[in-house]
Amino acid sequence: MLKMKRISETYDMKVFTDNGEYFGDVEESILTQNKVFGWRVRATKNSFLNKVLGSAKGVIVPHQLVKSIGDILIISKAAVPSYSEEGGKEAKEE
Repeated sequence: MLKMKRISETYDMKVFTDNGEYFGDVEESILTQNKVFGWRVRATKNSFLNKVLGSAKGVIVPHQLVKSIGDILIISKAAVPSYSEEGGKEAKEE
């Protein structure tokens, strides 16, 4: 059964990847005419985004990468920036 949600109910909603990693919190929805274009996700303490972005505040996730919205928002792992534990951000081999 399809359930309707108000956009305002999604603010501060927790965002997780489809792998189960905590990604951040919804800060804002980006609307174009009468549909959702994307979601601004805030990098919060202990989130995957905070580890990857460092000093940046967050990212915009296109709505096409959102898999599900309920009590939490689940996004595709394609929205996750590449990250290596050893070198911090994306590691390059030469």
